[in-house]
Amino acid sequence: MQWRDVSIPMHPEMVVWPGDAPFQFAPDQRIARGASCNTSVITCSTHTGTHCDAPWHFEETGRRLDEVDSELFFGDALVMDLPAVDRIRDVHLGTAPLPKRLLFKTSNSDYPAHAPFKTDYVALDASAAERLAAEGVRLVGVDYLSVAPYKQSGQETHHILLRNGIFAVEGLRLKDIPAGVHPFIVLPMPIAGADGAPCRAFVYC
Repeated sequence: MQWRDVSIPMHPEMVVWPGDAPFQFAPDQRIARGASCNTSVITCSTHTGTHCDAPWHFEETGRRLDEVDSELFFGDALVMDLPAVDRIRDVHLGTAPLPKRLLFKTSNSDYPAHAPFKTDYVALDASAAERLAAEGVRLVGVDYLSVAPYKQSGQETHHILLRNGIFAVEGLRLKDIPAGVHPFIVLPMPIAGADGAPCRAFVYC
């Protein structure tokens, strides 16, 4: 049993959502150039790599990141393994009551984090999002860069989740994480007023 880092490493060649600013890590001060210390400048979208969506990301009246209850960031989560689905639908969620925190492991987890962006990633359709909202799920995590299908009409999945205050964690790496209930930690950057932020995430198993 150990804490396993399920975050995407951040580097200048990393995959980002099409149209988002690329991740940049540039030198600022360097000891080799006579400075007293090494410092660097980071530039990226708030939705780079493993990251979270605060409700304000898609809901103009939704909570911003610093208004989200940080109690959500720590606690047990159910890892649901769905290796053979092309899209997560209500029927795939079973009949048992859903827990407060739910992480989806799909075929996305077999796709390398450094590979080119794929548009046919597995995501939640509106029926699954409605089920999560109806059962009081508070946090949902997925193993690609969005909880919603690529270019989903009307962004229904995002709106249903975020309108109901469900905190979304995207870009998890769950390949080596078995199905079941495990302690889970997600640590968003504490950016005041943000729509989301890169995260570090861990599963204990």
